[in-house]
Amino acid sequence: MQNTMLIGVGNEFRHDDAVGLMILRKLRNQLPETISTIEASGEGTTLIELWQTSDTVYLFDAVSSGSEIATIHRIDVHTQSIPSQFFHYSSHAFGVAEAVELARSLNQLPNKLILYGVEGSNFAIGIGLSEAVEQAIETAIQQVLSELEINHA
Repeated sequence: MQNTMLIGVGNEFRHDDAVGLMILRKLRNQLPETISTIEASGEGTTLIELWQTSDTVYLFDAVSSGSEIATIHRIDVHTQSIPSQFFHYSSHAFGVAEAVELARSLNQLPNKLILYGVEGSNFAIGIGLSEAVEQAIETAIQQVLSELEINHA
């Protein structure tokens, strides 16, 4: 599990946009010390810099694709493309999807990059997740722990 990094992306002052941060914060105490964690705003060039030192990266963020609220999307960027509409609510012109595609074109993707996106509905200024999004956090955590093969209570 060496060189594994988990990145939580979001803005905790834009309601459902905070879900990536919340997933990461709740996962931290269940991870071995060999897995690094970091919170990020989602600015694309920063993300590329962050994952340069890791072989395996899991990134958590809110998405807005028109799917049912709280749907958990799992994307392996080496085998799947990121739907362009996923991050259209973002305040960053160069965000997660653009970072992945630029890193892909520059051959700077980590060996494994998995995106977990939770479908949000409210990205207005304010604090607190939608009830359905809040409930999806535990499901996402269990999926990630299982994928990382971490025994959890």
